[in-house]
Amino acid sequence: MSIKFSKEHEWINTADTNAAVVGITVHAQDALGDVVFVDLPAVGTTFNEGEVAGVVESVKAAADVYMPVSGEIVEVNEALRDDPSLANSDPLGAGWFFKVKLSDASQLDALMDKTAYDSFAAGA
Repeated sequence: MSIKFSKEHEWINTADTNAAVVGITVHAQDALGDVVFVDLPAVGTTFNEGEVAGVVESVKAAADVYMPVSGEIVEVNEALRDDPSLANSDPLGAGWFFKVKLSDASQLDALMDKTAYDSFAAGA
């Protein structure tokens, strides 16, 4: 798996060369608590790196979901919309948020690997 992490606590998996998968990290879902609602972007929408692409709401708080890279949304996780708790039970798997077709793959270089992210999240 080719997973990178953002400082905003999103992960992106680029193993599928057609579309990268994006979700929130274990640290993010731990901080939020029980996720009760997700607002996912519309398929076909284009976002720049760092823009808000969705919202996740929990019993404790609401948080924006940021684009870790620029690109076009090509798919959203309808199962997550139907069962937001997937963001808690399987944040790096079934709890993914959306898939994005990258417009600039070099932006991935600015993201953290797992070791760097774990160190970053421990200080957050």
